[in-house]
Amino acid sequence: MNINDCIKFTNENPICYLATVEYDQPRVRAIGFWFADETGFYFQTSSIKEIPNQLKKNPNAEACFYHHEGMIGTMLRISGKAEFMYDVKLKAKALTDRPFLKNFGLTIDSPGLVLFRIAHGKAHFWTMENNLIPKEYIEF
Repeated sequence: MNINDCIKFTNENPICYLATVEYDQPRVRAIGFWFADETGFYFQTSSIKEIPNQLKKNPNAEACFYHHEGMIGTMLRISGKAEFMYDVKLKAKALTDRPFLKNFGLTIDSPGLVLFRIAHGKAHFWTMENNLIPKEYIEF
């Protein structure tokens, strides 16, 4: 497995669980993943949510993606430091890819539109077949 397998898996399985830290407590929630490419794994959220403040205080994050198949399925965990993105072209892409954001009154200039990515870190796939084998990490 390599980083291209991770990119493909996340784009094909866009509902994931994102873990952040608040004070000393882990916080996990299901989130609609935006997209991945060779520059990172991208997420979009709102400043009203707790996610941006949690990541500003502690940028360490982990996302868990899952594809159910048969009895168990395949899981991919990606961890690294979140980086906030402020690029206007990327904000325009978010509004194009996710038209529902406009229904919330979000625009390219809205401070409520928050974009972040995990550009560097490590990932690993889990299946029942490799359950008891030491993890093989993919560095990116």
